Amino acid sequence: MKNFLAIILFSLALNSFAQFRPNSEKTWHREEFDDRQFSWGYYLGTNLMSFKVLPNDNGVNEQGMIYLRQENKLGFSVGLMGKMKLHDHIDLKLEPGVHFAEKNLYFGNIASEVDSVREVKSTYIDIPLFLKVHGDRWVNTRPYIQGGLGYMVNLQSNEKKEDDNKDDMFRMKTHNFNWQFEMGVEIYFSKFKLTPALKGIFMFNNELVQDNPGTNPQWAGSLKSISTRGVFFSLKFE
Repeated sequence: MKNFLAIILFSLALNSFAQFRPNSEKTWHREEFDDRQFSWGYYLGTNLMSFKVLPNDNGVNEQGMIYLRQENKLGFSVGLMGKMKLHDHIDLKLEPGVHFAEKNLYFGNIASEVDSVREVKSTYIDIPLFLKVHGDRWVNTRPYIQGGLGYMVNLQSNEKKEDDNKDDMFRMKTHNFNWQFEMGVEIYFSKFKLTPALKGIFMFNNELVQDNPGTNPQWAGSLKSISTRGVFFSLKFE
């Protein structure tokens, strides 16, 4: 995946550099894109998600360090885009997508190697609404920033399962809310517009579902809350 992204970025850099010829030879591509009231597209990308952890008293050691350690794995994202032009420099955007994420949680307060590890897989349906502000075009590039609010459904939350960590089942909330911020550069080619973008997502709510009464508090019982935060790199096509 990393090699694939490197090849794509290198190709984009070459294509972009080739467009910046001396002033007399510059060609402005797809100028009609900027005049459209509505436009559509899709995106592909990668993500890296982790938890912001707030522990209970039994979730820290004598030195005040949190027992929980995370191993976060690179995930995959894909989605659609819809844009409505509000002003020459302001757009309203809807970008529904799906994010696949995976991580391992290591509970340092548990001696058993098997019991101390929990694999957490998440599939988030993401529905964010953005307000986008962009600058003027410089030949075939245009920078922008956008921010907004999102609603996420975790299809692998296990929230309704009766099993808990005693049965190797780490449970999370299904319905979640977040705020998002993104920046990127739109690159206009002769047949399409491509946008490399970097985005951050931050959950508002506590996603943790506590274990059942009677279960040893060494797992979820050692935590007050967990909230996902993620960094996303995407390539957008319009």
